[in-house]
Amino acid sequence: MFDAKKVKEEIVSWIRNYFEENSTPETKAVIGISGGKDSTVAAALCVEALGKNRILGVLMPQGKQEDIDVSYAVCKNLDIDFIEVNIESAVKAIYCELNEKFEQLSKITTMNTPARIRMSTLYAVSGTVGGRVVNTCNFSEDYVGYSTKFGDSAGDFSPLSDLTVTEVKAIGYELGLDPKFIDKTPIDGLCGKSDEENLGFSYAALDRYIRDGICEDADVKVKIDRLHFANLHKIAPMPKFVYPHRSMLNARDSGGGF
Repeated sequence: MFDAKKVKEEIVSWIRNYFEENSTPETKAVIGISGGKDSTVAAALCVEALGKNRILGVLMPQGKQEDIDVSYAVCKNLDIDFIEVNIESAVKAIYCELNEKFEQLSKITTMNTPARIRMSTLYAVSGTVGGRVVNTCNFSEDYVGYSTKFGDSAGDFSPLSDLTVTEVKAIGYELGLDPKFIDKTPIDGLCGKSDEENLGFSYAALDRYIRDGICEDADVKVKIDRLHFANLHKIAPMPKFVYPHRSMLNARDSGGGF
């Protein structure tokens, strides 16, 4: 049984410890506010851990965002400072350059580029104010690769990445957040479809399969397994060439002589 109260308190303590060990008392948590449950819950956890004055929300619409009013409402509800940076011109500039070199841009390019520009924006803001970027991914999304490598999957610290969607929602209720933020239909903000429409199955079904290994729909099980294995590269450490003499160099540098 998931103990939301206990886990919430553990995450708050973990965030405090992270900032104590990796920052100064003035360092801010910089977080992209989409209006969805993940960024809302992550921001609320940071508020409880650090205080509202150390949280800076960043709204990043691509042109006109129909539901951006929810993002404003989240910031108002949490009483945190925020800025808005529209990424439309940056996205168009990159596409314009690429269109001069290629006949057609792929769907992967047009879906992932905005997410990576958003992360670049968060790091630009973080570098300006002296902050740490909050990763807001959850375990359910990561499990099936519903994230962009070096986009929304990046960050300096990740309070929710071991929790399923169901568990993130439970944390949100434990925090006392307005249900309209927790139960808002998740959309990627780029193609206009909901997460579940893009995935082809519900988060409830995915979470049950992840935690209990149960999936009554054989076709859904096959799809989840396929997505999981095809996207493991997104959450695995970057493969690297291991220099054969590294162990000797480390021994020498650490005082272990020959």
